[in-house]
Amino acid sequence: MKDYKKYFTITAKPQEVYLALTREPTIELWTGDRAKMQAEEGTEFSLWDDSIVGVNLEFETNKKIVQKWYFGDQEEDSIVTIKLHPHKLGTSVELIHTNIPDGDYDDIVGGWNEDYFGSLRDFYTGE
Repeated sequence: MKDYKKYFTITAKPQEVYLALTREPTIELWTGDRAKMQAEEGTEFSLWDDSIVGVNLEFETNKKIVQKWYFGDQEEDSIVTIKLHPHKLGTSVELIHTNIPDGDYDDIVGGWNEDYFGSLRDFYTGE
């Protein structure tokens, strides 16, 4: 199991980024795929047409999202924590993803950088 931590800068206010990560219609706009999401603890979610699935563990409006991502039958939970911090350019996003299965690590890191936060960054910059 491996962990991954990285900061991303998004040119939107933390409130806007929070909504983009927690509201189905907005998620579908920046991902281009079907999403299932409710900003309620204990609800299951799916992104990119079921490519990413899990359960929402914690929400702090406009500040933090904590999720458990499913990777088959692994013993330790894979936990994603996204913290939103005000930044002079908009929002500094702190990502911490723990217990990533070794065989999935490179794909997950690439997904975070290119698909997930890369797409969100492009959404706000209009690229």
